[in-house]
This record gives sequence, C-alpha cells and structure tokens, in this order.
Amino acid sequence: MTSNVEAPPTDGRRARGDRSRRAVLDHAVQVASVEGLGGLTFGSLATAAPVNKSGIAGLFGSKEGLQLAVIDHARTTFVEEVIAPARAAEAGVARLWALVEAWTAYSRSRVFTGGCFFRAAEVELDGREAGPVRDAVVAVQAQWDGYLSHQVERAVDAGQLVPDAEPAQVAFEIDALLGAANDRSLLLGDDGVYLRAHRAIRATLVARGADPAVLS
Repeated sequence: MTSNVEAPPTDGRRARGDRSRRAVLDHAVQVASVEGLGGLTFGSLATAAPVNKSGIAGLFGSKEGLQLAVIDHARTTFVEEVIAPARAAEAGVARLWALVEAWTAYSRSRVFTGGCFFRAAEVELDGREAGPVRDAVVAVQAQWDGYLSHQVERAVDAGQLVPDAEPAQVAFEIDALLGAANDRSLLLGDDGVYLRAHRAIRATLVARGADPAVLS
C-alpha cells in the first residue's frame, strides 16, 4: 500500500537550506584555514559558493554566527578524520598511536588547505581577548587535550605505561610534536617532519614504558 501524501513544502525548503548551508561551510572552512576566521565575509564567500551574499547572511545571521558555524564544521570534520578512525584500536597505547597516525594523515593530506584548521585558528586568536569565537576554539583544544589525556590514563591503568606517567604532560608532548610537524610542513614544504615527529612521539611513549612493537 502506498501513500499519496506529499511532504509539506517547508520540508523541501529546509532540505535546500541545509544543502546551501553545508556548501557554504565546506568552502568557508577551507578559506578560514588559510586566511583566518577574520578573513571570512559574506561577500567573498558568495563569489565562490552557490549562495548569494544575502542568502549567506540569512543562513548565519552575522559574521560571528558564520565563524562559530565554521568552527563547529571543522570540529565535525576533525572527529571524522582523526577520532573516529582511531576508535577501532584498543584503548590505551594502541589508540594513542592510532590517533597520532590519523592526525598525521589529516594534516599531511591537507583535509584543510591550510593544514590543521585549529592550529591556524589558535595562532590567529591566541592574543585576542576572550569572546565567543575564541572561546569556541579554546573549547575544541581542551576537548582534544582531554581525549589524549584520557587515553594516557587508560594506558596507565592497563599497565601499558608506567604508573607515574602524567597524562596531561604526555598529551601535551604528543600534541606539541604533531603541531610542530604540521607547521613545519606548511612553511618548509617538507613531509619528512612527520617522520621526525613520529620518532619523537615513539621515544616519548617508550620512555614511559610503552611496548615499541605497538608503535609501528
């Protein structure tokens, strides 16, 4: 038995609006990764996105609304590219290493044209006064730090790392080395920095009791 009931027109408009919003964000996040969140304007996006300036304004309301939506879009992409693939690995050292490899692939393959979106955003905003946009970037960094720290804690609890391995310190070292590789690769055009970062992270984990065989 089939139904002849048609979807209300508002459903079609909502779907078109969602598609338009996604198209704008897909473009805007790439622009922001290179030119910064401050470089986003409705007018400049309208020249490349399939939505005119007034349409973009209607979708996001304000420049700040656009910036916040772009940050959230970048966060979703980061989860899809880095967090989700690593979940297949066993919690602890294996997952830490899977995160390192996934993060490297995310940066190296230029998922975002300007490398890691959040590295670029942090450099842009670190000296600015607190506000919704800066706070949103800080929140994402805190979530990433917390996730790395939690994996270190699980590795310690499982006996994969020494008991005195400090989660926040290990997480900081991993993040710092990955970030340095991202920045150097962009500036120098040298992919070899990723290998050097991997070696340094491997040494950091082995020094705290990790099995080298897991880090390969």
